[in-house]
Amino acid sequence: MRSRRVLAVVLAGGEGKRLMPLTADRAKPAVPFGGMYRLIDFVLSNLANGGYLKIVVLTQYKNHSLDRHISRTWRLSAMLGNYVTPVPAQQRLGPRWFSGSADALFQNLNLIYDEMPEHVIVFGADHIYRMDPRQMVEQHEQSGADVTVAAIRQPLSLADQFGVIETDPQGRRIVAFREKPKDAVGLADSPDEVYASMGNYVFKTQAMIDALREDALDPTSRHDLGGNIIPMMVKSGGADVYDFAHNIVPGSTERDRGYWRDVGTLDAYYEAHMDLISAHPIFNLYNDKWPIHTGHDPLPPAKFVHNEGDRVGRALDSLVSPGVIVSGGTAVRSILSPKVVLHSHSLVEDSVLMENVKIGRGAIVRKAIIDKNVVIPDGARIGFDLEHDRTRFALTRSGVVVIGKNEIVDR
Repeated sequence: MRSRRVLAVVLAGGEGKRLMPLTADRAKPAVPFGGMYRLIDFVLSNLANGGYLKIVVLTQYKNHSLDRHISRTWRLSAMLGNYVTPVPAQQRLGPRWFSGSADALFQNLNLIYDEMPEHVIVFGADHIYRMDPRQMVEQHEQSGADVTVAAIRQPLSLADQFGVIETDPQGRRIVAFREKPKDAVGLADSPDEVYASMGNYVFKTQAMIDALREDALDPTSRHDLGGNIIPMMVKSGGADVYDFAHNIVPGSTERDRGYWRDVGTLDAYYEAHMDLISAHPIFNLYNDKWPIHTGHDPLPPAKFVHNEGDRVGRALDSLVSPGVIVSGGTAVRSILSPKVVLHSHSLVEDSVLMENVKIGRGAIVRKAIIDKNVVIPDGARIGFDLEHDRTRFALTRSGVVVIGKNEIVDR
């Protein structure tokens, strides 16, 4: 199989400061998403669905819950030589942590030597998307490039928010890779758009090793893939772009094709959740031809109880996970994770509730993200008086109230 010539490396060591307080107790790729999943499940599902079943996950910060999730959920057949292996910072080159994404790869070159694949896939761990990586690898092999960088088309007006890829007139070979430029130029076939790097790469193995070794010797380098390694390989003329718009995932529709979200901020994380709950969602979790895999606890079905006057258990335009009990409360445009309980006369609107959140009798929650194990007391109001909420909880620029894991909430 051609996939056996490829090793996949997932970079999962990011600290995720901009997602605090959700990352106060866990690594960013372990943050729950969509009720049933973790952020890392999306990249691992893309790789596994594509047949790439030798996967190394490089971790660093607060990695316990991430390691536990991978070890419990992502068990592949060792008999066939397949694995998903979390690898924490081992300090193999001395008493220091990873100083950047390129340094993370450099400190783990032993993993590459153990497999000696022809190509190495290096993907990030914290984006929401579906992608068939086989199509990117096929282009990479046919082109003969040293590295192929996945890119998504974004409006020219947003160029200063991304790493921007500039190509030759043919639109394939990369001639410049610039971080958040103010003077970006539109694409030849679409002047109002630019190529934004998705943080996904396919390398020729030896070319990657050579570049990492050279970068490790440069004391001025930040040892970053996008900031240092890719520009180095662009300069040598060996870097190509892969246009994500050309990626066709089985079961996708015109509405959700090409969906990709960087959930690096609390507002982006919230908005990505809101993308899930419409009648025809922008990102469709129900595509069983390219499933998002995860682990499931043995929980009972969701239950909706009471139908007495205004004491009715119901959920509208919402995602409801196993183990949820809606007991005379109402959820509207919300995501209810496993073991959430809504008590009588409670109301949850436009919110994301993580596992084991309890909403008390008569409590109302609006436009909030509530992390695991939080109890909202009877009669409490969240999301009404934002200035008061700001003194107690995190508050995003767009006015989303964020309550951290295990926080104590007073009325």
